[in-house]
Amino acid sequence: MGDRSRQLFQDACRYFPGGVNSPVRAFRAVGGDPFFVSHASGSRITDVDGRSYIDYVGSWGPMILGHAHPRVVAAIQKAAEAGTSYGAPTELETRLARLVQAAFPSLERMRFVSSGTEACMSALRVARGFTRRDAILKFEGCYHGHADSLLVKAGSGALTFGVPDSLGVPADLARHTLTLPYNDLESVRSVFAARGTEIAAVIVEPVAGNMGVILPQPGFLEGLREITRQHGALLIFDEVITGFRIAWGGAQERYGVRPDLTCLGKIVGGGLPVGVYGGRADIMEQVAPLGGIYQAGTLSGNPLAMAAGIETLTLLQAPKFYADLEAKGQRLAEGFSQAAAAARIPVRTNRVGSILTSFFTGIPVTDDATAKTADTKRYGVFFRAMLERGVSLAPSQFEAAFISAAHSSEDLDATVAAAREALAALAGA
Repeated sequence: MGDRSRQLFQDACRYFPGGVNSPVRAFRAVGGDPFFVSHASGSRITDVDGRSYIDYVGSWGPMILGHAHPRVVAAIQKAAEAGTSYGAPTELETRLARLVQAAFPSLERMRFVSSGTEACMSALRVARGFTRRDAILKFEGCYHGHADSLLVKAGSGALTFGVPDSLGVPADLARHTLTLPYNDLESVRSVFAARGTEIAAVIVEPVAGNMGVILPQPGFLEGLREITRQHGALLIFDEVITGFRIAWGGAQERYGVRPDLTCLGKIVGGGLPVGVYGGRADIMEQVAPLGGIYQAGTLSGNPLAMAAGIETLTLLQAPKFYADLEAKGQRLAEGFSQAAAAARIPVRTNRVGSILTSFFTGIPVTDDATAKTADTKRYGVFFRAMLERGVSLAPSQFEAAFISAAHSSEDLDATVAAAREALAALAGA
């Protein structure tokens, strides 16, 4: 960290818990203190000390076009000139909704909100209100935002309700959440056999991205669809990360499974704060003002976010856009794997489309338990070595790397070369 970043971090610690406005930014999982950003463009981000990095954080996923894409910036500027917020409907909301629905036909009706957390929180309320049931089933390691119902860890056994995973979450609320291992369909069947009449919904990241990238095993998503339909529960896909990222229509297009409700965010707003929840018309028409399920938001449908989203989703429809991203993702994943093999360091790289995680472990990573076998200290050393070589990765072993359309062949080659050097140094340490 440079001198200017160090000073800014010291100043920030006087105002923000840990000096940051979101925990992972503090770099505590990888050691050291964070650099502060001055600006970003394309595939690169530059800190306040003038150091430039090839960026694979991408604001945690939204920057699929790269930073500060000229057409997105122009759209935001034009919208801002007309006013930044009205608290009233605009045509921009309908235009963006039309694009979202074209990619996600399952969103027969939808609502724009201001974050992925808000989208997931609202979807759960809708599921409970529609089914008249209280319980929610989620999976260990899947993160759906910081709403109380979702900051829950597993109970003492497969059939027990959860317990709070954070101070400030009432135990009475956490007890309505069941938590099971990701990719474990038999556990889901067992819980539904015992408590199916209590469960309003299953919420799942169809591709896990918040314990590192973990793919659904064949039949897992299809099994969730079958079980929930059989027991009258709703299936909610949290596609805040995967939506418009691993395919134009997200995971539900890629894997061919249609949920009842979907949560979106990140890319939908072109980098501005936005979230979406929606699904079957008969469910969503229970939301106020048509029904008795209440949800509101002063900044929902914010015109700046709508304008940025319209421009972003329009650009994503360019020919071969996703094929090119797929090729870049494969190239980077193979490069990391080859570099680890050359250094004789056990690393497993999981990838789908343009997101990937290299786990510092020698076993396949298929759920939260296997992800936790990764050597986090070794990853921290690797992270810092990559940063020294001009590559910014996620400051946590259990996050994803995001590739954008702006990453060039030269960027990918430089990243793989840096990984070879960093892993070779790690092996010799």
